[in-house]
Amino acid sequence: MRTQNGSASPEAIHAIQGHFGDRLLTLPTHRAEYGKSECHFEPVLPDAVLRAQSVDDVVQLVKFANEYRFSLIPYGAGTSVEGNTIPIHGGVTIDLSGLDRIIAVNSSDLDCVVEPGVRREDLNLHLRDQGLFFPIDPGANATIGGMASTRASGTNAVRYGTMRDCVLGLKVVTADGKIVRTSRRAKKSAAGYDLTGLFVGSEGTLGIVVEVNLKLFGIPETISSAVCAFETTRGAVQSVVELIQLGVPVARAEILDDLQIQAVNKWSKLEFAEKPTLFFEFHGSPASVAEQIEIVSGISKANGGTEFRWAERLEDRNVLWKARHDAYYATVNLRPGAVGWATDVCVPIGSLAQCIDETQADLRTCPVPATILGHVGDGNFHVVFSIDPRSDSEMNIVEAVNKRLIARAIALDGTCTGEHGIGIGKKKALEDELGCAVDIMRRIKSAIDPLGIFNTGKIFS
Repeated sequence: MRTQNGSASPEAIHAIQGHFGDRLLTLPTHRAEYGKSECHFEPVLPDAVLRAQSVDDVVQLVKFANEYRFSLIPYGAGTSVEGNTIPIHGGVTIDLSGLDRIIAVNSSDLDCVVEPGVRREDLNLHLRDQGLFFPIDPGANATIGGMASTRASGTNAVRYGTMRDCVLGLKVVTADGKIVRTSRRAKKSAAGYDLTGLFVGSEGTLGIVVEVNLKLFGIPETISSAVCAFETTRGAVQSVVELIQLGVPVARAEILDDLQIQAVNKWSKLEFAEKPTLFFEFHGSPASVAEQIEIVSGISKANGGTEFRWAERLEDRNVLWKARHDAYYATVNLRPGAVGWATDVCVPIGSLAQCIDETQADLRTCPVPATILGHVGDGNFHVVFSIDPRSDSEMNIVEAVNKRLIARAIALDGTCTGEHGIGIGKKKALEDELGCAVDIMRRIKSAIDPLGIFNTGKIFS
């Protein structure tokens, strides 16, 4: 029988500790590090934490979970924002950051094989001397396993796709302790069900990823970044819509509203015009980048954009994109002692301007400071709130705004989350979005994980 709510019994903890020794962390101070992430949800401590060092560690812990019927929560870098790694029903968290080998780089095939604890920045540092890079860039220096688990994307997604597009295959430890390989390294296959696609985005509820085969790209010959301020948010959004509709292969197209720019200037010590702003990046040959810039400059000017402010040197581009990636922290710190609530939606590109307009109108009546930013090139944007953690009323206000944002996106045939995942925060929204399809997900979960040991309570109840 499972112990109450999936927690690990004292007998289970004793047995695990007997096998793993001091790599099983049981002190409250250690467990507290794994009971939270970059989200607004209350922390919940796991019953214990195993710092895994090998695939065999993962297999053995899964066998213990089967024997003693407790929940297992995979953990990478702790950067998720929808409570994806919080052990809400107790259990044992398995820290996979120690599985951090880059197993192989197949430069001629433009792919690599890595363990789940590899950080994306470390991977790109390793690939740089071979003229290759991995493009998925969620902002945080997340682990590859966590990024696969949440189907992450980021600033480069408009050109290079998301983790759904860049994960070619996986090795997964399933609920019966077997190691399953979801595909081979061939670039295409018609062999059976797409198990890779099933596990990517499953948020650790179907198995534990222990190896990832990733698509790579050549580092572009020319890279150029630019900032363009606009008189109105609609003008900025319309510019991106038009360039996407024209098929301009822009690599990055990020929007920051005027309050977000104010926050970024203060946090990153910059001096951007405090207006709705687009951050662009262009990749390609010198001729193709010049052509992209000419087209985008013309579109932007026609929609109320100013002259481009360029960042062509590597160090200048790094400053620009670090400021964009730090936008969440910039917003949260608009108020001393505040906590952040980050949410996201994604809509068809033709509905993006309407969705952002209506969201801005809603935020103007909201007493809690909030910014809009996001990957408008693929219809995905975020709202970040800076909340007084002592105020229940502010939490209630933000929850209501978030519900309206999700309802607005779904009404436009969009989704409740473009990249954050469901976790514990958007379970009701998933049902609103997909209806009885969630029942099929439940049946898949029951078939693959019949005891319900993997990341209990996430995605759906």
